[in-house]
Amino acid sequence: MYPSATEQLVLAAAEKLMVATTARYDSSHDVFHVQRVRKTALSLARSLPHKNPDLLVVDLAALLHDVLDKKYVSAAEAVDPHAYFLPFFQSLAKNYSLDLISDGRAALIVKIMENVSWTTEKKLRESGKLGEWHTTCIELHCVQDADRLDAIGAFGIMRCAAYSAAVNQPLHAPLGRSDTAIQHFYDKLLHIQDRLKTEPGKMMGAQRHQFMLSFLQAIQDEYDADPILLGSLKNREDESPILN
Repeated sequence: MYPSATEQLVLAAAEKLMVATTARYDSSHDVFHVQRVRKTALSLARSLPHKNPDLLVVDLAALLHDVLDKKYVSAAEAVDPHAYFLPFFQSLAKNYSLDLISDGRAALIVKIMENVSWTTEKKLRESGKLGEWHTTCIELHCVQDADRLDAIGAFGIMRCAAYSAAVNQPLHAPLGRSDTAIQHFYDKLLHIQDRLKTEPGKMMGAQRHQFMLSFLQAIQDEYDADPILLGSLKNREDESPILN
């Protein structure tokens, strides 16, 4: 039964590292975002028993996927993820006798973290460097889908607004500006549904995609609202005879 007592200790150590790191991030990438991604990634993995995903790999990759997020850490910190996480994995072997380095899972976890990003996948796809591993690794797909699902739907809308506020970008502006939160929906968020990998993830994504479309329509309706026209319509309703 996952997780074992030893795995629970390992996960607690990973969570401690994650909490300490994300404490300096804004609310779009905070500890609660990571917890949601972790929860969803494990749920996706458990829904795919026929693909036999390694739950510990999924769990650790989800927990640590934003530790070296390039929006928040320096280029020097992010340049070599394997070197950055090596002391952490060494401590797991020393303190809990779980040697993920020797069994190869540490390298896989870091590789997943390096490839979760939408931007990373986009660059690999455009350069023709998206390989077989990227298209077949079920652990990667579970974490990718979970992270992307948290970028769309209700949580995605809140996170988009939170990040825009954190970097002082407008939420909405007249046509012609490309630096708004609303523009981010058209540049990225509305395309996420088409890049989800797991079947359960695709079903969840379809619902969240529709919610975003309704939200964007409401934004446009409110922006275009004409109080004079609305007032005229209200007066007509008030003047209409009541039919018995």
